[in-house]
Amino acid sequence: MDLLTANDAPGSYPDSYYAATAAPLPPFPAATGTLDCDVCVVGAGYMGLSTALHLAQRGYDVILIDAQRVGFGASGRNGGQLGPGQRVDQDTLEQMMGRDHAQALWDVAIQAQDLVRDLAASDLVHAQLHDGVLYADHRARYVPETRAYVDMLQTRYHHADVRFVDRDECRALVASDAYHGGMLDMRAGHIHPLEFAFGLARMAQAAGVRIFERTRMTGLRRGDPVTVDTDTAQIRARHVVLGCNGYLGSADRQVARHVMPINNFIAATRPLDPAEQDRLIRDNIAVADSKFVVNYFRFSDDHRLLFGGTESYGYRFPRDIAAKVRRPMQEIFPQLKGIRIDYAWGGTLGITMNRMPHYARLDGNILSLSGFSGHGLGMATLSGQIAADMIAGQAERFDLMASLPSPAFPGGPALRTPLLVLAMLWYSLRDRL
Repeated sequence: MDLLTANDAPGSYPDSYYAATAAPLPPFPAATGTLDCDVCVVGAGYMGLSTALHLAQRGYDVILIDAQRVGFGASGRNGGQLGPGQRVDQDTLEQMMGRDHAQALWDVAIQAQDLVRDLAASDLVHAQLHDGVLYADHRARYVPETRAYVDMLQTRYHHADVRFVDRDECRALVASDAYHGGMLDMRAGHIHPLEFAFGLARMAQAAGVRIFERTRMTGLRRGDPVTVDTDTAQIRARHVVLGCNGYLGSADRQVARHVMPINNFIAATRPLDPAEQDRLIRDNIAVADSKFVVNYFRFSDDHRLLFGGTESYGYRFPRDIAAKVRRPMQEIFPQLKGIRIDYAWGGTLGITMNRMPHYARLDGNILSLSGFSGHGLGMATLSGQIAADMIAGQAERFDLMASLPSPAFPGGPALRTPLLVLAMLWYSLRDRL
């Protein structure tokens, strides 16, 4: 089925700031007839684009398909923040997996940042990666824990680009009384996410990848070769990689037990002048706060505040996204009350129970990598490289990520949404305490 949310139209990008400002990427054709390839990649977000690119660079004949457009899903709609580490803190990973395993996961996360930086430097990526993300504590009681965590990252993980900021410096960096301190990571950064996806598509096409849009997978027939059925074509491939993330739907019920869709929302204000921007957020850093339902925000290159927050579940969006986002934005920045909002949009991402990626070998020649839980700019992009390595016979990083505990959502696909809604209501209440 077509997994389209309330503000989506088939084959068209949503009316977002990103779609309005990205350098146009000409449409790719739909697949037709019977096609053969070494690898068929399903889903043209960061994971799929990166998989296709890295396989083509290794000499594989690759077909990449998407039911809609390149970067149509979360890859073209997210907050554009390249975070540090995994989605789960290192101290939690040490408790979960042990010190050595946690170190290996930290190393993978550093590789993710390095890969995004290397790819973003290509002339085919028409966007600049800006340095710096502040992780701001919305409760004073969290500050001692943040200070200790920064110390651990500096001493145990040799992270030289992170430092603790106290309340006064935090409020000098962000003109809001909502925050009491935090962690400033200058190895993290932010970028125009749809431009990055378009750049990956240009790079993949230049490497020889055959890209087909408006090509919806309708069935997957296992075997050697695997046959990917679509509305208009049959694609026979030695290997298949699923990079569908929040748009998998019921295409594979095994993965659907572990990865579920949620929606997040972003608004873009009118442009501010540079002095206004610097008064609100100094040094052009991005910000993400400590709430479980995270508020995240930064400025665009043309000085608009891009503010993200609030969630919904399934594939339904609220009617008035701008009003939904305006409320937390004005809680953080009351001085922006009534500011004009020029764009407001939502995106559907895939999350897991433990917020760590879900890697699965569904068959000897079928892989699925998804569930990046809001950390996809880095980890989805790197996962594409890891999938390419796996197909080429280098399984170490795939096996490392696949060894993570990946609990299924209680009740499976049928009950996961109502149960998650109850859980998120509890966390929302906790955020207010």
